[in-house]
Amino acid sequence: MALYDLHEQPSLDSPVLIMVLEGWIDAGYSAGTAVQTLLQGLDTYPVATFDADQLLDHRARRPIMHLVDGVNTGLSWPGIELRAGTDLDGNDVLLLLGAEPDHAWRGFTEATIELAQDFGTRLVVGLGAYPATVPHTRPVTMSVTASSAELASVSGLLRGSLEVPAGVQAALEFRCAELDLPAVGLWAQVPHYVSGEPTPYPAAALALLDQLERTAGLRLPKGELVGDAERTRNRIDTAMSTNSDHLGMLHALEARHDQQVAEAGPAPSDALPSADELAEEVERFLRDQGDS
Repeated sequence: MALYDLHEQPSLDSPVLIMVLEGWIDAGYSAGTAVQTLLQGLDTYPVATFDADQLLDHRARRPIMHLVDGVNTGLSWPGIELRAGTDLDGNDVLLLLGAEPDHAWRGFTEATIELAQDFGTRLVVGLGAYPATVPHTRPVTMSVTASSAELASVSGLLRGSLEVPAGVQAALEFRCAELDLPAVGLWAQVPHYVSGEPTPYPAAALALLDQLERTAGLRLPKGELVGDAERTRNRIDTAMSTNSDHLGMLHALEARHDQQVAEAGPAPSDALPSADELAEEVERFLRDQGDS
């Protein structure tokens, strides 16, 4: 059984496929905010819809019932779709959006890459964000994953070496590597002390869109992200200014960040609190924020 229904088959000129699938790491709802900004600022339309009954666990991702005066007026079901559109300069783009599949990752990966190749995709870019020990008072640090060492190197972004649980975007990226289709993942680092808040962290969303422009050669809308990022910064500044422990943690993070920038290498471990101290500070900060 096919995993998707194709609604349209437009003639696209070497589009960039942008992936943002909900369900994996997205600290501060940064990638989600970035893609919502794209949807609000670009004219896009659906070209394919994936079979949610095959791919999603509806007990984990329950549909939303719309209840009006006791009457069930309908359900909004979670889904996955591929949309097409153009950037602000008329360059073709594809957007893979929706919920990360719960099932059939290999089948979903093959179906997605099949669509990408049919539309002549020149580059696949995934967006994400993760919590990190970085200060909110410095520019957002970006890291990269890529389908080749050359792509990772030319990105100019932070490159790590570690083993971590993967999202389906990683499976898509690796399959692209096997097919010689260039693919990168752009990851924004979100300060750990705000990454757990229910409100978005717009500075990271803005950094993702800025880096996406540079990586893919696109021109994209930024909506209200610049102003939202400034207001969020002011809110965090105010919250931290009333607690000397929080300020001490912030200054340690700033010193570490500045030293890394200056030396382009790792800073001494004594520039930061211990892991236990850091965890306690994070928990205390978030608890204090909730109380306020």
